[in-house]
Amino acid sequence: MEKKNFNTAFYNFNKSKIIFEKIKDSNNIVYNLIQMASIQQINGDYYGSKETLTEALPYIRKKDVYSASVNNFFGIADKELSIYDDAIHYYKEAIKECTDSVSKQGPLNNIAVVYIQQKKYDKAIHILKTIINSETLDKHSLTNNKARVLDNLGYAYFKKGIPEKGLVLMTESFRLRNQIDDTYGAIESNLHLAEYYTKTDSEKSNDYAKNAYQIATKSNSVDERLKSLAILIANGSGSTYARKYITLNDSIIKIRNNYKNKFAKIKYDSKKEKDENQKLRLEKAENSLALQKAKYQRIFFIIGIISLFFLLAYLKKRYENRNRIEKIKTAYDTETRIAKDIHDELANDVFHAITYAQTQSLTSRNNKETLLQNLDHIYSRVRGISRENNDIDTGPNYSANLKEMFSTYNSSSTNVIITNIEKVNWDLIEDLKKIAIQRVLHELMVNMKKHSNASIVVVKFESNPHNLFIDYSDNGKGCEKSKIIKNGLQNMENRILAIKGTITFDTEPDKGFKAQITIPK
Repeated sequence: MEKKNFNTAFYNFNKSKIIFEKIKDSNNIVYNLIQMASIQQINGDYYGSKETLTEALPYIRKKDVYSASVNNFFGIADKELSIYDDAIHYYKEAIKECTDSVSKQGPLNNIAVVYIQQKKYDKAIHILKTIINSETLDKHSLTNNKARVLDNLGYAYFKKGIPEKGLVLMTESFRLRNQIDDTYGAIESNLHLAEYYTKTDSEKSNDYAKNAYQIATKSNSVDERLKSLAILIANGSGSTYARKYITLNDSIIKIRNNYKNKFAKIKYDSKKEKDENQKLRLEKAENSLALQKAKYQRIFFIIGIISLFFLLAYLKKRYENRNRIEKIKTAYDTETRIAKDIHDELANDVFHAITYAQTQSLTSRNNKETLLQNLDHIYSRVRGISRENNDIDTGPNYSANLKEMFSTYNSSSTNVIITNIEKVNWDLIEDLKKIAIQRVLHELMVNMKKHSNASIVVVKFESNPHNLFIDYSDNGKGCEKSKIIKNGLQNMENRILAIKGTITFDTEPDKGFKAQITIPK
């Protein structure tokens, strides 16, 4: 692409991209966007190139040469914009997506260049030496790569303060580049050598800078011309170079701004054309649809009435079936829960009572009293299971029933204390929330009975116009938070979340168990 054809090339790549969008050819869409971004970077439009590369991201389906190229171009843009950390990130992403060791050398070299810009010379030297020592770099087809890496490595040594070693490497790179006629590479070698001699031999520095300027002028490499002029000016070569620098710098700013505007306009015009074409297609489709609608409106109306009738019949049947299924599921869940409670909580007690009756003499008063106590305990548990699965009275007796439930857990070893339950205006709380509250409190008490060995349990009720607060605490053995048994506690959380409330648990070994519940009224 010659410079004078950049606009045409950008326009054609953009048109090609639009065509491939229509047939959904992702690879060619990405290819065209990469070419467009490359043209923008050549002309200094780095922010515009990042926007173009971003357009390519949704079309990248896998990690391949295209995805590596996109990341590498992102890195180049950020390097030129002095966003060095982001540049390194994108170069590393490009390396991950390269398919062979040869293709990785480009992004690796670019990372080293950024490190040199950041004055992290040791890091740059480590990377460049790794590339130099790789076997693939010695192949003839990669001589230009070797020259580039040698030049950057020598420059890094020079900037680090090891000028002799740096000069040897930069000179070798300069020789290789001249040997293979690497024009662009020769510019970089001349610039680095010119910078090397600025403090020790200004005449030699000027010679290298002039060579770089001449080659850059023939190659139309404007940035390199500016760098050459800057070295000549720094060496005190006179006002002629200063005037050239100012003129060239002003010119390149205008040209690049012009390119940015043209690239943006090409994108805008193509989008506008695409939108207008789409609008015309929509208008034609709407007109055709209007004709069809007028022609078949009566038929659609009749079909709609018939369909509505069948739909209502179907929904009615479905609603009835869903209610029936929900009732069956609810009954099944209740039966399962009752069976589990009987198995977990009563089966062992009944077995022990039977074994006791068979093995102990019931003529003994003490043995008889023990058996009766065991049977009374079993009876109390049966009542508890029955109460848990019975319908909950959410009417005026709700508070009294709640206190009665707590009282069943009072014993000679456990004292259950309830405070402020009468101060809560239960009439303001919905029935579903009352049911959830009683279920959760019952599960807390069952959990206490099974696991905590608490001697004191305190349940405190408080309320304000917006929320009901319930604080549960016991002085049981507690446990580590990470070892809280999740089965019953998970059920409590689910019940409270279902009524848009919150519940938190707090426990530590030998420091009891606490639960705080907040429920909106």
